[in-house]
Amino acid sequence: MAQSLSGAEFSAMVTAVTSAFGDPTRRRVYLYARESGGGVTASQVAQHFSLHPNVARHHLDKLAAGGYLDVSSSRSGTSVAGRPSKRYRTSGPAPVLEGAKPGEELLVTLLGGALALVPQQAAEEMAERVGFAYGCKLATSMAVAEGQRSFRSALHAVADALTAHGFAAHAEARGRSVALVKEACPFFDAALQHPVICAVDRGMVKGMLSTLYGQATGPAEWSSRAMGDESCSTSLPVGA
Repeated sequence: MAQSLSGAEFSAMVTAVTSAFGDPTRRRVYLYARESGGGVTASQVAQHFSLHPNVARHHLDKLAAGGYLDVSSSRSGTSVAGRPSKRYRTSGPAPVLEGAKPGEELLVTLLGGALALVPQQAAEEMAERVGFAYGCKLATSMAVAEGQRSFRSALHAVADALTAHGFAAHAEARGRSVALVKEACPFFDAALQHPVICAVDRGMVKGMLSTLYGQATGPAEWSSRAMGDESCSTSLPVGA
């Protein structure tokens, strides 16, 4: 008979699985690695899912740390500076992976339907206000030291917070600007039908930056895949 888990052991197991598979993109990365048979590299994952290589590597390393992927090195692989590339293969039996809760999907869909009944400008303002308030509340719970509140550190903190919420975000330099790029979006399916929902995460970014940085950041440029753009991003001047 299998030994029963104690409360602490069960809690630790749930925490580990949630940490590894709580992100929808990470679940897809795991399934892709499992289906590949021979394993995958960070470059292959980045190309397959149109991710930044650092984001792909982060997901793979997170899965490896949880014991769901084995890692091996090969000199035959391509890697920067001539270093051996890492190949990730699935390890052990497949865990049970659940998608988003039906209730959460329904709630977002209903929100989009409700906003569609309001004139577009008013709906966008309303959605952005809701996102801004949530972003401010979220930022107050983030441990950012007073001396570390530079624009860049605040932007990276926002990227980490968005990633924890399913956006798989990262900050990158773009000429004279810094862009906050979101590789995934938990609202994407609903936003395709109701693009006004994109104003929610715009508000979240503004709210978090306003709270963490505490200064005006200058005019931002926004893009959204749901609205036909190539990526979901927020571009801000470097001097902000």
